[in-house]
Amino acid sequence: MADAEIIDFASREPAGPGARRSPAAGPQAEPDDPAAEEPAASAPSDDLADLLSDLVRLTGQRMATLGSLPIRTLRELSRDPLRTAMTAAQSLGVTWPISLDEAIAFARARLSGSYPIDEFGFDPEFTEQIFLPLLRPMVQSWFRLDVRGAENLPTSGSALLVANHAGTLPIDGIVLHSAVYDEIGRHVRTLGADLIFSTPYAADLARKTGTTLACQEDADRLLADDQLVAVFPEGFKGLGKPYADRYKLQRFGRGGFVSAAVRAQVPIIPVSIIGSEEIYPLIARVPVLARAMGIPYFPITPLFPWLGPLGLIPLPSKWIISIGEAIATDELPPGAADDPMIVFNVTDQVRETIQQTLYSLLMQRRGTFI
Repeated sequence: MADAEIIDFASREPAGPGARRSPAAGPQAEPDDPAAEEPAASAPSDDLADLLSDLVRLTGQRMATLGSLPIRTLRELSRDPLRTAMTAAQSLGVTWPISLDEAIAFARARLSGSYPIDEFGFDPEFTEQIFLPLLRPMVQSWFRLDVRGAENLPTSGSALLVANHAGTLPIDGIVLHSAVYDEIGRHVRTLGADLIFSTPYAADLARKTGTTLACQEDADRLLADDQLVAVFPEGFKGLGKPYADRYKLQRFGRGGFVSAAVRAQVPIIPVSIIGSEEIYPLIARVPVLARAMGIPYFPITPLFPWLGPLGLIPLPSKWIISIGEAIATDELPPGAADDPMIVFNVTDQVRETIQQTLYSLLMQRRGTFI
């Protein structure tokens, strides 16, 4: 591990509140400029020792539910792996919207037959009948998700959801999809990095459940089709940031998501997600392994790779998703989508709104695993 890049684990005070700027405001300092950094504010106080102590106690309680797993039934069904897996999932708390036999028949048809999908490969029936029911126990019981501001989600028409990105693995995207669907019955069409679509199995699942490539063409087509589109502008910079930098937003790129929303004349809805930073606390990276595997980073967490596949189980942090008020784009002047200063100012407004909401939610959350 001599090539490992060790990240300073000491908690640092995050930047604090900054002045919110409107789309009409003039040029602002670049985010990388020290003058643009937010003043100091309170940060999460959890250190690694506290995190692991809570983990041992709470994970033991959660894993105790595995005692109800019907071992005898699993043995009897060992000749039918699909039925075995779906029966075990139901025993662990998965609630199918149809009967178990119907769910198994549906899954078999998806594995062997033809079925309708849209031009991006999205399969809404599979998502509603299989994928989201499998997610709900994790979202509702493991992460104990609390959704706030659901009234700001549009029940019809297009909108662009813009959220912070964290957690080493992109679990926040599917949790957001589950939360929005359960609140208003609409699917979230996430714009994902090209790495997802070059990964075996993950690419097919992403397409089937509504994710598409993060590019201007796909974003424009989805917004024109009255879809709820989600984007995570921090990208891998946010997903792979060290635990010491938790809940401090990275740069939002060049504002391509703002240009897409302005061109389509749809509102931008800031989404702030608490809980994702703690599921896989990133304490180090191994650049040599990352380059060899062709991935942005190879993570070292308190449990991975030391526990092998068990280290991929996310820690049971307490999640909060706050849906902010929409930022209108249809009042901007003509040509605003191609004006770098207007795009920058709206991007900065969205980023500042999410950052301040994260600070507020952290103050309200009782603890990492409570």
